Amino acid sequence: MINNELVTSPILKVQGLTIYNGSYLAVREVSFELTPGTNTAVIGPNGAGKSTLVKAILDLIPRNAGTVEILGRPISRLGNLRQQLGYMPQNFIFDRSFPLNVSELVGLGWVKANKNFGIRHLLQSDREKSQAVNEALHRTDTSRLRHQALGTLSGGQLKRVLLAYCLVMPRRLLVLDEAFAGVDVQGMADFYNLLNELKEEEGWTVLQVSHDIDMVSRHCDRVLCLNQTLVCEGLPEIALSPQNLLATYGPGFSRYQHRH
Repeated sequence: MINNELVTSPILKVQGLTIYNGSYLAVREVSFELTPGTNTAVIGPNGAGKSTLVKAILDLIPRNAGTVEILGRPISRLGNLRQQLGYMPQNFIFDRSFPLNVSELVGLGWVKANKNFGIRHLLQSDREKSQAVNEALHRTDTSRLRHQALGTLSGGQLKRVLLAYCLVMPRRLLVLDEAFAGVDVQGMADFYNLLNELKEEEGWTVLQVSHDIDMVSRHCDRVLCLNQTLVCEGLPEIALSPQNLLATYGPGFSRYQHRH
């Protein structure tokens, strides 16, 4: 029998989140929840606190006030449940001369989540890892890149490989911080389509920071408009109204729409 409370419980619950960067108030008393299986975008002008918000949610930077619960637990007490979170940063910084290929990077995602295997399970776990990596590469259309060095990948290719890294183990929540930066318009559209396909198949809940209002309106279920504080939230057709965009971005904001 399905427990309806578990089905409807929020994946993420943020209450009264306040964050200072030094003496600067970056995020003020932000509260919201994410329901399972949704794709939610955080939008707002430069300096609005979007990246600060997601980093605090993931416990990558300290919070000055407020609480964050993921999967029903405080973020500081997630324990092994932390493996059910996937994170794609805005800038994946690495030494491009480092001799690591695509398959090896994706495999690290599996090893990290299965680090407690004993020696007697080594051969079995190696087979399982290989199968999981192959499947993740296939589903992100990066199989042909498996032996390619990371430093030779284009921006769009690297984003897909990082998505494969997140896909190699089961996840409940996927957080993307400007994950489409450096990707052209067609590559961005393809990535959004792939992300939503995988969201449906895997049952992911997605929280993403984005600057692209047009893509958000096309592909996201819900929008959070942030400018230090939460200006508004709701369905795209509500949150992205001219009045709400004006309140979020201020005078002079111009909404650009891509032409395909």
